[in-house]
Amino acid sequence: MAEVIYSLAGKKVYVAGHRGMVGSAIVRRLASEGCEILTATRAELDLRRQEQVEVWMSKNRPDAVFLAAARVGGILANATYPADFLYDNLILQANVIQAAHRADVEKLMFLGSSCIYPKFAEQPIVEGSLLTGSLEPTNEWYAIAKIAGLKLCHAYRKQHGRDFISAMPTNLYGPDDNFDLGSSHVMPALIRKAHEAKINGEQEICIWGTGTPRREFLHVDDCADACLHLMKTYSADSHVNVGSGEDITILDLAYLVSEVVGFEGKIKCDLTKPDGTPRKLLNVGKLCALDWSPKIGLKKGIADAYRSFLDGRYLERSNKVMAGDLTGQSDISFERAETSALHATPLSTVAHHPRA
Repeated sequence: MAEVIYSLAGKKVYVAGHRGMVGSAIVRRLASEGCEILTATRAELDLRRQEQVEVWMSKNRPDAVFLAAARVGGILANATYPADFLYDNLILQANVIQAAHRADVEKLMFLGSSCIYPKFAEQPIVEGSLLTGSLEPTNEWYAIAKIAGLKLCHAYRKQHGRDFISAMPTNLYGPDDNFDLGSSHVMPALIRKAHEAKINGEQEICIWGTGTPRREFLHVDDCADACLHLMKTYSADSHVNVGSGEDITILDLAYLVSEVVGFEGKIKCDLTKPDGTPRKLLNVGKLCALDWSPKIGLKKGIADAYRSFLDGRYLERSNKVMAGDLTGQSDISFERAETSALHATPLSTVAHHPRA
C-alpha cells in the first residue's frame, strides 16, 4: 500500500467546480473522509474575478483545494468560442492557485485533461510527452490553458515550496455529464442518440468521422477516487496521468453503447466530419505504482451513466446560450439544443456499419 503522506481527515476541503461532473464526484467521494467540504456557487463566487477569489479564500481558509472548475465543451464549442475557452480557463485557474498560495493552503490539486499531449504522441502517452509536439487543433485553446495551469502549479512548488500537484484525467463519463447533442463529448452523445433512436424506432444512428480513432474512458467515480488517492499519497513536480489503461475504437464504443441501451439498428459514419486525434491512451504506470487501479469496467460504467440519464441526473446546455460551460460555476438555464453536433444532415459521404 502507498504511504499516506497527507490525511484529509479533519481538514477543510474546498472543491472548485462542485456542480460539474468531476467536482460533484469528488464531493461524493470526500463524504467518507471525515473532512469539512467547502463549496461556492457562481452567485457566491465568480472564479474569474481575482478580488472575489482572494477574499473568499482568505475568509474560508481551506486546508486543501481540488481545482475542478473549468470552461468545458466538445469540438463544436471549442471551435466556436476559442477566446472564451482560453481566457476563462487561464484566468480562473490563475486566480484560484494564487489565492491558495496567499491563504497558505496546505495542498492543492489541479485537474487538467489528456488533451494537453501532442496529437501524434507515442502511445501509450507518458507524462514526459508534454510539449514534445503539436496539439490537436480541434481543442488546442482548452489544452493550452490546461498546460498553463499545470505549469503554474509547478512554478509555485519551485518558487514558493507549495504542495500543489496536478492530475491529468483521460476521457471521463458518468452521472451529471452533459447529454446535450450540440455540446457534449462522445460518450454521453452516443448514449443519448442510441436511447432516442430506440424510443423513436429509428433504424440507424450517426457518428462523426470514420469510427477508427481509439479513445480511453474512465468512470468519473473512479477518477474522483484516484484524485483523493493522489492527494493523500503523492507530492512531486510532475503531473500524473489518470486513466483506465485501456482504449476502444469509437465505432466499437458505439456498438457497446447500443448494446447497453438496447438499440439494435445500424451505425452510420459521417466521413465529412473530423476524426480528431487518431489515438489517445494514457500510460498510467505512475498511478499504478501508487497502488491505485479503477474498479468500474467500461460496460458497467456505461450502464451506470445510462441509468443516470434515465433518472434525469444530467445537464443539457443549449448552443444558444453556451460558450462552453464554466463547470460547477454556471447558473445558465439549460434547454434542448436545436442542432446536433454529432447528427448533422444532410450527409454527403457516409459509411454504413450493419450489425453482424
